[in-house]
Amino acid sequence: MQVRYATAPEQVRGMDTRALRDRFLVEDLFGEDEVRLVYSHEDRIVVGGAAGSARLPNPEALRAGFFLERRELGVVHVGREPGTVSVDGAAYKMGARECLYVGRGAREVVFEGGPYYLVSTPAHAAYPTAHATMEDAEPVRLGGREGSNERTIYKYIHAQGIRSCQLVLGVTVLEPGSMWNTMPCHTHERRTEVYFYFGLPEGERVVHLMGRPDETRNLIVADRQAVISPCWSVHCGFGTRSYSFVWAMGGENQAYDDMEPVAITEMR
Repeated sequence: MQVRYATAPEQVRGMDTRALRDRFLVEDLFGEDEVRLVYSHEDRIVVGGAAGSARLPNPEALRAGFFLERRELGVVHVGREPGTVSVDGAAYKMGARECLYVGRGAREVVFEGGPYYLVSTPAHAAYPTAHATMEDAEPVRLGGREGSNERTIYKYIHAQGIRSCQLVLGVTVLEPGSMWNTMPCHTHERRTEVYFYFGLPEGERVVHLMGRPDETRNLIVADRQAVISPCWSVHCGFGTRSYSFVWAMGGENQAYDDMEPVAITEMR
């Protein structure tokens, strides 16, 4: 498990492209028959990827008896072929874009198939493991063709959906011909958000905007890569083709609309 420390906005001002990518972009999440993890000190979120046959490990850096001793976990199937995730012996069939929430206290998580995208936050309460399909999610349709941002947001883990201690997670699917996500953009002063882009055709990219609204930077993101977005950073992007992304948040509260909007005219 790789460990990354938190970053103040003043530090970003002097970073070059390589430094920005090393700090905020997670490029290589998937290997065959293994779980790869990145621990961010931004709200102590862990992101990861599992593919093939693999078990959720217990990295030494967590100083825990087992991975979910003090944590909860969100799992999203980001492939096409069905797979299975087993939690303490109970098997859950997972289809494309489906979600599994694993509560604090679960001791063994085994992955078959995939790939699966993983997000974990600290948890101080235990909630039951729950599986949800896209039909179970709460869909929110936003945007339009005129803004090239027609999209559907599927809310999985949230206060009115799958219950959790602090993790909030969903999947956004852009319609063909729509490439902009999260416009108008915003910041989350009380939460860290992580974007995981997938479903992007080979050779295509997303230009992800980040940084202070008046001092934006960009990351060029490929399929199945994630961006760690601190509370002070905007997060929006434009792709060269339509795509989907998993958004996940952890922090002080679970209010979906707790954000500070930023008008496009204020961006620099």
